[in-house]
Amino acid sequence: MSKERVHRFVSKDLTVRIAAVNATEVVRHMQGLQNTYPLATVAVGRSMVGALLMASQLKDGQQVGLLFRGNGALQSVYAEASYEGHVRGYTPNPQYQPPNYDQGLSLKEALGNGTLSVARHQPFQKQPFHGTVELVSGEIGQDIAHYLHQSHQIRSLVSLGVYLDTFGKVVAAGGVLIEVMPGVEEAVVEKIQKNYEEKQPNISKMLKEGAQPMDLVAPFMDGIPFEELPHDHNIEYFCPCTKERVVRALETLGEEELQDMINKNEDAAVTCQICGRPYTVTVAEIGEIKGRVHKESMH
Repeated sequence: MSKERVHRFVSKDLTVRIAAVNATEVVRHMQGLQNTYPLATVAVGRSMVGALLMASQLKDGQQVGLLFRGNGALQSVYAEASYEGHVRGYTPNPQYQPPNYDQGLSLKEALGNGTLSVARHQPFQKQPFHGTVELVSGEIGQDIAHYLHQSHQIRSLVSLGVYLDTFGKVVAAGGVLIEVMPGVEEAVVEKIQKNYEEKQPNISKMLKEGAQPMDLVAPFMDGIPFEELPHDHNIEYFCPCTKERVVRALETLGEEELQDMINKNEDAAVTCQICGRPYTVTVAEIGEIKGRVHKESMH
């Protein structure tokens, strides 16, 4: 697996904090597990990158979950990442195809109108912190920036990219998150904005051409002194799912359906709903599950 990590930077006057990541490997891993088609790949990929960038600014043991819900054909997109670099992502419609690609890989219609809900989990906290905002663009990056402004009064610039080849396979994925802290000089904010407008950095194209996280940040921060902060956590596609949990899900089917599966005499392929990892449950195991379900129905 990749040895990529989220790189963190801060302006010398500590009023601007930046995170950048090359997340190509983990997004590719997600696509391989879930066989996502182009629009779903871009949606889940961007969400995973956004979650990784946001999580890197938290503290040990904390994680962030992003749930985009809309009235479009994709319905919803979920991504979750921890400060330590674990990330996973999911959409219930991985094989969605638009009638045509006239709009390119624009997510606006695929997601439609809806909301972004953000959950921040901290260890020792019973309830995560929740915030929900309306989707402003459906393109993921702007929606995260809108959330940060609405919920945390943090002005930010979020640039996320997922680059696919002509077969729809992931070639590059990554992004940059720039947050300006309260008390920042307006001149600094204007400089970042001007850099962005003049240089129009194209993250996915830069990554495809071999850019490192520092290269991704440079165009935005041109003329503003900044330095890198330590953040030594490799990112990896991770889901706490186990075969036991998946088997427990089969117990909810009931005896008749389980008997049906046994009659077919075929091993069952069961997939984790959140990360897409497939598990094989043998006919013998299905028999054991049915036995357990039968026993419990007797009590």
